[in-house]
Amino acid sequence: MKMSRLVAFSSSLLLGAALALTGAGIANADSTAAAVDYVALGDSYSSGVGAGSYDSSGCKRSSRAYPALWAAANSPSSFDFAACSGARTGDVTGSQLGRLNASTDLVSISIGGNDAGFADVMTTCVLQSEATCLNRVATARSYVDSTLPGSLDSVYTAIRSKAPSAQVVVLGYPRFYQLGGGCLAGLSEKERSAINGASDYLNTATAKRAADHGFTFGDVRPTFTGHEICSGSAWLHSVNWLNIGESYHPTAAGQSGGYLPVLKSAL
Repeated sequence: MKMSRLVAFSSSLLLGAALALTGAGIANADSTAAAVDYVALGDSYSSGVGAGSYDSSGCKRSSRAYPALWAAANSPSSFDFAACSGARTGDVTGSQLGRLNASTDLVSISIGGNDAGFADVMTTCVLQSEATCLNRVATARSYVDSTLPGSLDSVYTAIRSKAPSAQVVVLGYPRFYQLGGGCLAGLSEKERSAINGASDYLNTATAKRAADHGFTFGDVRPTFTGHEICSGSAWLHSVNWLNIGESYHPTAAGQSGGYLPVLKSAL
């Protein structure tokens, strides 16, 4: 298996930093960065729903999404933005993996939230009773236990098969709510706590499957801490009745301040 050019890129940055400290300067870091072939897969959290500035693909791919921001800052030799709003694991394997090949060096992906039915969870919790909301959350957690691991395995196995030398970074999901925060209306604290717990549950399952495939899991919960809904400085949309599709998705600040640093740290 060939050494990934992304590994070479990382090594060159470390060498460059050492040379800079000794007064020798940084050499060829930009040309090495340009050698990276990057493919961004996944769902709306990777396509950038909620951040605005969308392309015309119909997938709500935003120039403010973390994959596009990383590509703009690093000028890779190729950048294929395949993530699409609403995508489930079957959509990734069915229509996104054709972007990968043996030359792909870097893959990022967020997936699993739509499989677990989180959009329906939030709709149920906003529109129906607390008891109905808690039951729907329990159903989502049961799906994460019974079905999601196998679906993630299928995606991750296919990624490795098509891009055998790539570094793969699996990005998770933030907690939606700051408990005890400044929201005076809307969901009950018990509902908010259950939704946060379900997000943790999904992240734990995803991280386990990613690790078992030798992939890096990027946990965005720490970077979003203090920026959840009800925090007063939210990087997530609450219910947006004028643009319902953006509800419970990261803002542009959530992409640049919540997701992008985690991708960069993983590299």
